[in-house]
Amino acid sequence: MHMTMTPLRRLSLAVIVSAILLFLIAESAHAYTAVYSGSGLALSPISGMSTSVDVTSVIVKIINFILNLVLIIAVLAVIVAGFYLITSNGDEGQKDKAKTIILYVAIGIIVILFAKLIVLFVNNLV
Repeated sequence: MHMTMTPLRRLSLAVIVSAILLFLIAESAHAYTAVYSGSGLALSPISGMSTSVDVTSVIVKIINFILNLVLIIAVLAVIVAGFYLITSNGDEGQKDKAKTIILYVAIGIIVILFAKLIVLFVNNLV
């Protein structure tokens, strides 16, 4: 079975990959200032800024980014369920489908919030 990607799927995949790459590139950026020395200008880190990247903070930020992305998708799923409910025209099947989507999204949001709480708790232990 050969599966082709529609333009919408390609666009959404490109947006997700771009957001993740932008997040990782921005995490590795460091703040420097130009300092004049006897031989010319030199770059030195801004005082108080760390030039090393802490692996645990990067992992926590990636996990939080993914959980926030899933929360956004959950909101979109509720909007789709609302669309099903509005356009049901009295069809019980469409109404039940919308109610089921809203129920599953509510359960998913609760799970995501607990996951964020666990990440926060474990991060504070380390």
